[in-house]
Amino acid sequence: MRGIFDNSLSVGDAIDWGADILDQSDELADRSRADSTLLLRYVLNVPHAELYAYRERHLTLLQLKTFQEMVDERLRGKPIQYITGEQEFFGLPFRVTPDVLVPRPETEHLVEAAIARLQQHSTPRIADVGTGSGCVAIALAHALPCAEIIALDCSEAALTVAKENAARNKVSNRIRFVQSDLLAAVAAENFDAIVSNPPYIANSERSSLATEVREYEPALALFAGPTGLEIYQRLIPEAQSLLMPKGWLLMEIGYSQRDAIAQLLQGWDTVEFIPDLQGIPRVAVARKP
Repeated sequence: MRGIFDNSLSVGDAIDWGADILDQSDELADRSRADSTLLLRYVLNVPHAELYAYRERHLTLLQLKTFQEMVDERLRGKPIQYITGEQEFFGLPFRVTPDVLVPRPETEHLVEAAIARLQQHSTPRIADVGTGSGCVAIALAHALPCAEIIALDCSEAALTVAKENAARNKVSNRIRFVQSDLLAAVAAENFDAIVSNPPYIANSERSSLATEVREYEPALALFAGPTGLEIYQRLIPEAQSLLMPKGWLLMEIGYSQRDAIAQLLQGWDTVEFIPDLQGIPRVAVARKP
């Protein structure tokens, strides 16, 4: 294999080189070629179809150097989204930094569940607790143009990213961003729906996480405490006091947490759990009596 700094290296050869490097990691081996391709696409700023149409195109020395640096970062476990600074969610573009969780496809189930329950409401008031990158609030703003949305997070750095994403997706005038510990800062307000993708991983599970999650994503947004239920134990009663009658609480939950969450939601109406594409209960939905 020719050296990465050979200025005659083609697109196809660069993808092969990157895949070979990433194959050195057991955690990345099963997606090494896909990751190498995605990183090179970012360097070249070309769509997927065009990249393969020009496999013989030769890269410049600067492009090769940038690509090598990105592959090295990926090999160390850094998420691609933090390397490129971008992630799509619900068909919308988002900027992501190490100050926020990487938006995941599973969280789209939370957005879909909220839309299904609020789309007939003329002007729903929605609170997004732990907004992070703002992906849930912004997706809801796009889907529910008459909604009034408040996005809450205890992290000032996360709110900065969320505000940038709202501007990027042209919904800044539709969302109010507030620094808050859960719902504390809006305790005098009422809502038709409260949505949240809160921290739900137990501290003891840290070692079982992939390197890219454990070492790079913000611990504040991942770990809830000794059991993983600590945020739910606070959020559910707070939400019950602020929701309007017949208002909705929708929360993403972790693997194997269904029964525990069901216990915490005793006394609510219409408690249900929505599975993800793997059949794992992913979203808890409850209606206030």
